[in-house]
Amino acid sequence: MNNDLLRDLVMAGVRWELSDETVGFVVESEPRAPRVRTVSNVVPPISPVSTVSIETAKAMAERPTTTAVLNRMIYEFNHPLRAGVSNVVVPHIAPNPNGVLVITDIPSSEDDATGRVLSGAAGELFDKMMGAIGMSRDSVSISPILFWRTPGGRTPSRTELDLARPFVNRLLELIEPRIIITLGTLAAAEIAGVDLMRNHGAETTLPSGIRVFSIYHPNYLILKTAAKQDVWAVLQKLKQDS
Repeated sequence: MNNDLLRDLVMAGVRWELSDETVGFVVESEPRAPRVRTVSNVVPPISPVSTVSIETAKAMAERPTTTAVLNRMIYEFNHPLRAGVSNVVVPHIAPNPNGVLVITDIPSSEDDATGRVLSGAAGELFDKMMGAIGMSRDSVSISPILFWRTPGGRTPSRTELDLARPFVNRLLELIEPRIIITLGTLAAAEIAGVDLMRNHGAETTLPSGIRVFSIYHPNYLILKTAAKQDVWAVLQKLKQDS
């Protein structure tokens, strides 16, 4: 069979036959007796579905006594989203902390590609925002609310968020921030219980005494530049308080 005909068959969606003797599209001029196939009684084992519980997440999150060990635990945790990501995006720990922790929404595609929280254009804008009030990545720690990007950046399920939350809680216990800045609607809702679109800039206080300021995510500001004025007002308050 010539290559042109083979190509036409492939384009037409013809399935090739896989037999014990040949591999290809088989044309027979004479009828052949049917093959007798031997049926094996051995059933291949089925791999168990990997599951992980909230209790497992809590147990792992309780073990670390340093942020370095916590990040390693996050790397090792078998979260359901882990298999579909390029990188686990662990918290960035400020080398010269000033008591401020930034908690942002789920990792972006750039974060997933680099393994760095708040990267790409959103990261550049974030750096400018912090620089405007005398802060930087050297002074503020940053953590996503979820360490694994969801497929296509979809909204994570309740279970997906709950499995990551013990690690976020342990981070708060280890670094003991005075102030938390949430970036984006999801982080505002999960950390402060704030509907960001209705209460941008809201200040809340956690039972631990940590003050939380909820503002728009840099990705939103890139699309809605007029909203930068609202964020600027909150940042100025933060500058005065810190």
